[in-house]
Amino acid sequence: MPGQGGVLLVLLAVLTLPGTGAVKVKYRWVQMDFYQQAERLQQEDGEFLFDFNEDEIFHVDLQGTEALWRLPEFMKFTYVEVQGALQAMAVTKSNLEVSKINANYSQGTIEAPEVTVFSMDPAELGKPNILICYVDKFWPSVVSITWLRNGQEVTLGVLESVFYRRADYRFRKFSYLPVVPSPGDDYHCRVEHWGQSNHTLKHWDPQMPLSISESTETLVCALGLAVGIVGIVVGTILIIKAMKTNSTLGQRGVL
Repeated sequence: MPGQGGVLLVLLAVLTLPGTGAVKVKYRWVQMDFYQQAERLQQEDGEFLFDFNEDEIFHVDLQGTEALWRLPEFMKFTYVEVQGALQAMAVTKSNLEVSKINANYSQGTIEAPEVTVFSMDPAELGKPNILICYVDKFWPSVVSITWLRNGQEVTLGVLESVFYRRADYRFRKFSYLPVVPSPGDDYHCRVEHWGQSNHTLKHWDPQMPLSISESTETLVCALGLAVGIVGIVVGTILIIKAMKTNSTLGQRGVL
């Protein structure tokens, strides 16, 4: 079973629209930092992140002690003091120790993730694309995401996002795999989490759209078949009519 996890969400600023009645939140700027201990894995880690309306602005690399911006342009609108982030993480770790004692080392409810796999662009054979494995609604934030191509693990080019918070304090995470789809390729995203008795294996079905030439050929074949069927029906009707006419003429000749 996993060890204790400490999560501290700090709301830094909320911009609201003026008006009467209930306050409507339009913009939300949030600082999230959490620290957790995985006793079974003998690991301790955490995360310090700023987001705006649930989109990441930056997070702090706690090992490299530097800020990593989601987009370079975001540096024009805000700033971060890395030492302040590290101090906040130290406070969070201390609070976790106190919480463990107050909770008598009881553990929170473990929730397994939901996994979805899709491509960034419509799939086309031979055209570069990016597969996305979206892992959602899980707790705690200890999860393993692995890509498989034709049953073999793939690591080249794989990128993972940080853990993103949800309003219900659970987490979500993304993993990205660059691919060039080829005939017969088989891709899976494998997710392992403490909330599962076994891993989750999600298959990516490229569902290749028909090319223009293939679509044209299909249409021509369908039209040809339809014309052929109509021709057979019309020919049959004409033959029947001709047989009836000949039969009538024959009967008049006898008279």
